[in-house]
Amino acid sequence: MDYASETALAEYLLLHYGSATQAFPWSQGPVEAWDYPARCAALALEAAQDTPKQRALELGCSVGRATFELSAHFDHVTGIDYSRPFIETAQRLQSEKKFSCHSQDEGLLQMAWTARLPAAARPERIDFRQGDACHLPQDLGVFDLVLLANLLCRLPDPAACLKHLQQLTRPGSIVVITTPCTWSAEFTPPEKWLGGFISQGQPVRTLDGIKAVLNPDFEFVRSGDLPFLFREHARKYQWVLAQLSIWRRRA
Repeated sequence: MDYASETALAEYLLLHYGSATQAFPWSQGPVEAWDYPARCAALALEAAQDTPKQRALELGCSVGRATFELSAHFDHVTGIDYSRPFIETAQRLQSEKKFSCHSQDEGLLQMAWTARLPAAARPERIDFRQGDACHLPQDLGVFDLVLLANLLCRLPDPAACLKHLQQLTRPGSIVVITTPCTWSAEFTPPEKWLGGFISQGQPVRTLDGIKAVLNPDFEFVRSGDLPFLFREHARKYQWVLAQLSIWRRRA
């Protein structure tokens, strides 16, 4: 996917800010899979309920919904994404509180709607940055919570990103990862995949690869499945089951 295209921007804005009625105006189908970024943020907040609420980081924040949700609970939130158009859109929402959108409906027909900030968001607490999750700036500091939603299988070196989490967290900090495990040579060289291959005659799953990288520094808390619905147009959707894993930084 070209994350700099207008089509991608429109699709992700709808994923992040569209209502269930706007995104899925049908009586049949998995409407409960909507509002995915907000559900990721809610799971992260639940996992971090016993940690300080000073600083949170979202890597791969896209157009910012989960970052805005976290800002209602943390004193400062940093959102980082590789796509400059995504970050510029999140910054515009941060300053203007709304964004006029057009999503594909059918053929040349479009649905006009307005993306708005979550009611509880505290945009003054947020720092949106364009950046590379595999080569993060040295001045980020440490965080009480780090969220990586649907990021790993779009990175050229996902293990390098995971290894850097040790520097970004303090003992007791929480890391929440979701991934659809869609490994592709388009984004990640096969030798860098965390799962989806055979090694020594045995299948290696993505969660196995994440555990192998994080286990020295992080305690595995739990895993689960998290569905989401991605709208391409009014009659075509992707229903995806992301894998959730939650980790706590060891003392």
